[in-house]
Parts: sequence; C-alpha cells; structure tokens
Amino acid sequence: MVTKKYTGSPEDADLRRADSLAREIFSDVANKWAFLIIEALGERTLRFSELRDDVEGVSHKMLTQNLRMLERYGLLDRKVHPTVPPRVEYTLTEPGQALRATVDGMCGWTHRYLGHIEASRSRFDA
Repeated sequence: MVTKKYTGSPEDADLRRADSLAREIFSDVANKWAFLIIEALGERTLRFSELRDDVEGVSHKMLTQNLRMLERYGLLDRKVHPTVPPRVEYTLTEPGQALRATVDGMCGWTHRYLGHIEASRSRFDA
C-alpha cells in the first residue's frame, strides 16, 4: 500500500481517478472481510477472539490486517485494557456505523436477490 499526501481537493474524492483518495479508501474498505467485520460488530463491542468466531473462515492474519486498516481509516476504535494478558476490544465509530448502513443494505440486497443470482449462475454454468 502506497501512502500519498492528499490535498482535500475534489480530485481526491473522484472514484474515477486512479490516484484519488476516494479510490484508495474504496479499494481498502470494500472487501469481504471488512464488510463481515463491520456487520459482526454492529452496535456491539467485541474482543478479537469474539470477532474471529463471528466471522467464520477469516484467518488470524486477515482479521488483524483488516482491523488495523479499519482503525487507520477511523471506522473502528481499538481499546486496550491494561490487564495481563491485555484485553483488546473493538467498536465501530460514527463513520463506521454510517458505513454499516451501507453494508446492511448490501446484505439485504444479497438476501433479496440470492435466488435470482443462483438461477442465473446455474443457467450460465450449464
């Protein structure tokens, strides 16, 4: 990942431009693990192991990478409690909650059109 200095100009918000901040954010955030983490957190606070259990199939490495990325973008808060061993909890921030509404919409879309998509795939693969 290359980090570029952005100016806050309209070009930085243009998804069509390869060098825009918006495209960098979209590329990082719009992945299955990030969406599943956001969906799992919802309005809850969860520990790493709870997230790993909720997001079936995610590896320790992928969960760690995506949590760091979401924290970097300010979409979740990471709170470390000074215990032995340390207890770490994750909670969505306000922007994370706003993105969750979009993720929920995509989940709803998936449920609504799952039968249609399955039928199309069957026809296509036949």
